[in-house]
Amino acid sequence: MPDPVRSRHPDGQSTSQQPKWRQDFPIDTAQDEYVSRRDFAKFLVLTSGAMAVGQGYVVAQSALRRSREPGEPLAIARADEMAPGQVVRFNYPEPSEPCLLARLDDGKLLAFGQKCTHLDCAVTPDLPNGKFVCPCHHGSFDAHTGQPLAGPPRLPLPRILLDVRDGVIYATGVELRT
Repeated sequence: MPDPVRSRHPDGQSTSQQPKWRQDFPIDTAQDEYVSRRDFAKFLVLTSGAMAVGQGYVVAQSALRRSREPGEPLAIARADEMAPGQVVRFNYPEPSEPCLLARLDDGKLLAFGQKCTHLDCAVTPDLPNGKFVCPCHHGSFDAHTGQPLAGPPRLPLPRILLDVRDGVIYATGVELRT
């Protein structure tokens, strides 16, 4: 048996006498849950606190990454086997961190992280034009400095520190720059 109170809407009409939209959405404001200012303020404080904890975690992880001990030196290639304009791909300091070692036309050896600082797409070398290019959003970086030249990237590529010992090129650390 239908409840006579529930079969009427706030305007006093029965469900069958209501317009079609009211029949499809029978929301009774008297039955809505009242939210006090105190409850709303409590919700805002708890939500803001949760967001602050999440941001704190991100900051802590970033600080830990920057203070991490450099990895073990990694042998990349023999210096006498690298011709000007040649690029060698390697992973350093983690197996999941791709990097590029390049011998520029002037003979200088430079290495940078291969992940674009915009959205981590893999940059590709364009040494004849003196840059590394990100194909995702047409960003480019200077091949000599790693500084962004064009596109959305605002941070330079991480520089991989190199050391040449006994004719072998070693990656010895990562310089994160801003």
